Amino acid sequence: MKRILSVIICASLLLSGCGSMSNTGKGAAIGGGSGAAVGAGLGAIIGKDGKSTAIGAAIGTAVGAGVGAVIGNVMDKKAAEMADLEGANIETVKDANGLDAIKVTFESGILFNTNSSTLSDASKDALSQFAKKMKDLPETDLTIYGHTDNTGTAEYNDKLSVQRANSVASYLKSCGMASGRMTVEGKSFSMPVADNSTIEGRLQNRRVEIYVTANETMIKQAQEGKL
Repeated sequence: MKRILSVIICASLLLSGCGSMSNTGKGAAIGGGSGAAVGAGLGAIIGKDGKSTAIGAAIGTAVGAGVGAVIGNVMDKKAAEMADLEGANIETVKDANGLDAIKVTFESGILFNTNSSTLSDASKDALSQFAKKMKDLPETDLTIYGHTDNTGTAEYNDKLSVQRANSVASYLKSCGMASGRMTVEGKSFSMPVADNSTIEGRLQNRRVEIYVTANETMIKQAQEGKL
């Protein structure tokens, strides 16, 4: 399993333009999420074009090393359980609180046909298995990012990336996952992981990512020795 070191950046720089973003650019929220206050620093992932995105919601207070170790152990075990998910790559990343989180990347070849946001039977099976594996870890939030390659206009890809993320969130909800845990966002082609000038690169860039992060309840449980 690969471990990615996330970059810690200033919250004010990351969030300064969010108020003016449309539903297409920002994505439609599925439920309210944890509603935690934004802290001084945010864990972020950065695409090859240099753009970054926050992972999870910061709780606004420092999280101790002991709490981090407990949550890290829980996340490592869950990541290991999900390692056999069909058509998915499982990684460990850092969230906005500096805690271990899980990144699950589903390739569009598994999830969608080209220019489509309709889930295939194979992808529904993979997402059902993901939902089953997450049932014993309800104290987490899920952030679902839809991505596209750079074929077509920016406006078209903005819309398609949100539709793909929403399709995944809606299906997970039908599998019993609470909608209040999920937030979706369309990234269009703003965060490529491969070269869009090649067929292979475009295939890698057409993807959906799910980030599993500890919510405030899990953090409190870890602080109180109940996790």
